[in-house]
Amino acid sequence: MTKKFFKISFNVVVYIFAAIGLFLMAGYFAVKFGLTNEKGIVDTQRDAFLGIHVVPEKQAGPAVPWKESEEWEVLSAALTRDQATLNKAANDSGVPARLIAANLVAEQLRLFFTEREYYKQFFSPLKILGSQTQFSWGVMGMKENTAIKVEAYLKDPSSPFYPGPQYEHLLDFETSDIEGERFTRMTDQHNHYWSYLYAGLYIKEIEAQWRTAGFPIDGNVAILSTLYNIGFTHSNPNPDPQVGGAAITAGDKTFSFGGLAADFYNSDLLTAEFPK
Repeated sequence: MTKKFFKISFNVVVYIFAAIGLFLMAGYFAVKFGLTNEKGIVDTQRDAFLGIHVVPEKQAGPAVPWKESEEWEVLSAALTRDQATLNKAANDSGVPARLIAANLVAEQLRLFFTEREYYKQFFSPLKILGSQTQFSWGVMGMKENTAIKVEAYLKDPSSPFYPGPQYEHLLDFETSDIEGERFTRMTDQHNHYWSYLYAGLYIKEIEAQWRTAGFPIDGNVAILSTLYNIGFTHSNPNPDPQVGGAAITAGDKTFSFGGLAADFYNSDLLTAEFPK
């Protein structure tokens, strides 16, 4: 009886390990042959930038042009209240306020038309901008790693992104807790100056990179906004850059991030507050 029990137990253990081995082997081949691959947001953004067709997810929103939507009314009110703060950041970074605002509009419309519950509960009734605190930070939706690069390029004259000595100390920290101070700066829901300043300096650094490479894009709103959206890593100076970025359904139409930013910039919206 005892021998039979041990024999059965031994067989059970063998079968369990065999099953585990089979599972691990299946997982290995699934990874090896790409069966587990999913298209990430970075790939989608890069494909759009390179001119490859992007099929966006269907998003909620009124079937009217975004410029006539309730979402724009909310965003317009919030932007108008931030006029002085945004203009200060623009002046400090040397980038036109309307260019920073164009990227803000694209990022905020993306939030307003996708994060519907937050929009209904907070953004709309309070007429405020959406400030992110997780994967991307602040009202401009900048990732921490991007912010760190912006800081580093300001102080590196050997970098193609270096915008000039007059900008080197704009992002100096006041405490030894750099990570904490950076997070507080960029996610401050009451003062968006730092979010705007980081965005302006990012654009300034991208302009420097392309100018140094012999392909100046200063003032090219659609391309600069595309590059703001897809990040430093995908900024490759060339003679024929394409407008793209994340696909955003705003109102009755789907735009690329760069296209939506340019659509605002070239419009007559808020031209008194942020001239062209």
